[in-house]
Amino acid sequence: MSELSISLVVCACVVCGALLGMYLRHALPPDYLKDDTRQIVNVAIGLIATLAALVLGLMVASAKSSFDARADEIRESGARIIMLDRSLRQYGPETAEARQLLRQLIQGRIQRKWGTPNDQLQEGAAGSQTAEIEAVRQHLFALAPTNDAQKWLQARALSIAADLEQSRWLLIEHGRSTIPRPFLIVLVFWLVVIFADLGLFAPPNSAAYTIIFVCALSVATAIFLILEMDQPYEGILKISDEPLVSALSEIGR
Repeated sequence: MSELSISLVVCACVVCGALLGMYLRHALPPDYLKDDTRQIVNVAIGLIATLAALVLGLMVASAKSSFDARADEIRESGARIIMLDRSLRQYGPETAEARQLLRQLIQGRIQRKWGTPNDQLQEGAAGSQTAEIEAVRQHLFALAPTNDAQKWLQARALSIAADLEQSRWLLIEHGRSTIPRPFLIVLVFWLVVIFADLGLFAPPNSAAYTIIFVCALSVATAIFLILEMDQPYEGILKISDEPLVSALSEIGR
C-alpha cells in the first residue's frame, strides 16, 4: 500500500473508533457513564495517550533524522563525483573512457531513483550500475602512471570510486522501509482506543464532532509524514536530485 492509502486507512480507523464510542454512549446503561467511571477511564486513556504521543514524537524525529541523513549522502555523492572527475581530468586524456562510464553511472542513478516507475524498474532489473562502477575501477587499475603526480591521482581516484560504490549500496539499503508494520498496527490500535473514549464522552453536538474529525485527520497526517520521510526517494517528500544533476553538468564541461 502507498503512504497515502495507509494514512487514509488510519484516519478511517480512528474515526470508526470515535463512532464506536458514540454508539456505546447510547448502548451502555447510564450507570456506566457516571463521573467516577469517567474519571477512571480518563486516567487510563491519558496513559495510553501519553504513550501514543511519545511514540509519534519519536517516529517523527527518527524519520526526519533518517531523511536528512539520506539527503546528506546525496550531497556527499555529488561532491565525490566532481572530485573523481577532476582527478581523472588532471591525470590525462587516457581517462576519457573512464569519465564517460562515470557520466553514464550518474545518469543511471538519477534515472533509477528519480525517473518514472518504468525507468526505475528497467534500471533496477538491468543491474547496470554495479557493472559500470566495476568498469570504472577496471579502467583505473589499467592506468600506467609515469610520474608521482599520476600515481597520486590514480590512488585518489580509486579511493573515491570505492566511496561511491559504498554510497551506492547505502542508497539501496536505506531505500527500504524502516518502520515495522506490527509497530504501526499497535500505534493505530492505541489511537482507536483514544478516539473511542473521545466519542464515548463527547457532548452530542456538531462542534465536538468536528474537533474529533480534525484530530483524526491530524493524526493521519502525522502518520503520512512519517511514512513519506521513511521513503526519501519516492512520494511527495522526495530528496532533491540537484546535487547529482549539478555533478553531471560539471562532468559534461
